[in-house]
Amino acid sequence: MLFTLLSVVCSGLLLPAQAERILGITVFTRHGDRTSKHYSGYGLTNLGLQQNYQVGSNYRSIYISSNSSKQILGISEDKVINSQIYASAPDQPVLLNTATAFLQGLYPPLENLEPGLASETLNNGSSYTSPLNGYQYVVLHGEEDDSPDAVWLKGDEDCPAVTTSAKNFKQSAEFVEREKATRTFYQSLYDYIGGVYDYDFSDMSYNNAYDIFDLLNVASIHNASSAGNVYLPSERLFQLRTLADSAEFALNYNSSDSARSIGGQTFAGAVLNQMSQMLATNGNLKFSLLAGSYDTFLAFFGLANLTSASSDFYGLPDYASTMAFELFTEETVDVFPTAFNDIRVRFLFRNGSDEGAPLRTFPLFGRSEDSLSWVDFTSEMNNIAITSAQDWCSVCQSNLLFCLAYSAQMASSQNHGNSSSMSNTVAGVIGAMVTLGVIASLGLAAFFVLRRRRGAVTHINHVANDKSSQYSGNETA
Repeated sequence: MLFTLLSVVCSGLLLPAQAERILGITVFTRHGDRTSKHYSGYGLTNLGLQQNYQVGSNYRSIYISSNSSKQILGISEDKVINSQIYASAPDQPVLLNTATAFLQGLYPPLENLEPGLASETLNNGSSYTSPLNGYQYVVLHGEEDDSPDAVWLKGDEDCPAVTTSAKNFKQSAEFVEREKATRTFYQSLYDYIGGVYDYDFSDMSYNNAYDIFDLLNVASIHNASSAGNVYLPSERLFQLRTLADSAEFALNYNSSDSARSIGGQTFAGAVLNQMSQMLATNGNLKFSLLAGSYDTFLAFFGLANLTSASSDFYGLPDYASTMAFELFTEETVDVFPTAFNDIRVRFLFRNGSDEGAPLRTFPLFGRSEDSLSWVDFTSEMNNIAITSAQDWCSVCQSNLLFCLAYSAQMASSQNHGNSSSMSNTVAGVIGAMVTLGVIASLGLAAFFVLRRRRGAVTHINHVANDKSSQYSGNETA
């Protein structure tokens, strides 16, 4: 994804200079550089960790440093106050480490910031500093993939409706035509990828557009034999990138098929929830960090009509890219506003982690203004958002354990509502059976959770997600 300064200047979307006060922010970040997801056990590289750390440091300089005109109202500058920060990531190593590295940049070790705050003195006069030069432990919530809270960050996983939508796309005339038109190009690259043990010549097609790009892109960064793209000509890598862009955007958004963008819909619900919490707590919650994958970016780009602001939003975001939602007032205030009419929301995007890369403002929902009133923002977001795990279960037609529990509860409520047309005996039997069903579902869920926590290896077979590469396993980072 390439954003030019000229396009931003011409569209009048540079950050505003008028007096205002930032009240809070919600950030969604992609992981940094990693090994290829084609192989199981892939993870962040040292470069990737540095990228996420650098982005966290950049957000610190903008929103936490007292030297910044955009410092969040009332936020602790040096010592983290966990009630002011919320951080969440799927329980996957790549994304948990992504959030951890970002938070290390956001709140570095205290000895590097304010040594006086780093140590604690006991009554006997001895002093102690936390390990790693006063390392600050920001609470990070890891969401397990079979938890209701996982849908806010990975709403497109374990969702049969998304799988069906992806299959429909791959059977469409558009996809078949594109696969046919690019077959010769992909097959010409087999010698470059032939060393991958499970790739056959027949796998070289648009059907594996992202996986092929990912393998060769990672090689161009880390494989000494392909340094400087000598191994694979740069123009071919760029063509692979643009083909992966088109395939992944189509798999994550389609205006006539809402199931395609369910991951973006749950993300919109998560943003609404976090920003509503900022208002509900009168600004006590100040900074929310959510970590996820490129598919969530693409789905939200489509849902929020960001493609009308720039055609670059049709493309994959670079490693360590971030979306941010600023909550602010145009008034100069020292306390959190009590009137919602004084509060506005601004969307910003930063592509990648290059030092000095700015957060750029873009208008949401095809509008011309670069910020929305809180009322307009919530209205627009509610139009695209899934705001409860129960709604997600219904839209996805999912059979995850917590979805079965919701279904049982709903059946119980309906049966209670119709009890007047049944004998008390029949109603009692049905009610007891439904109640037992709810207890059994919840008990089974608890059984799996307890087994996982005790270290036992438990496998739950979920519906395969065709949006991911057939080689990429369950993680879609």
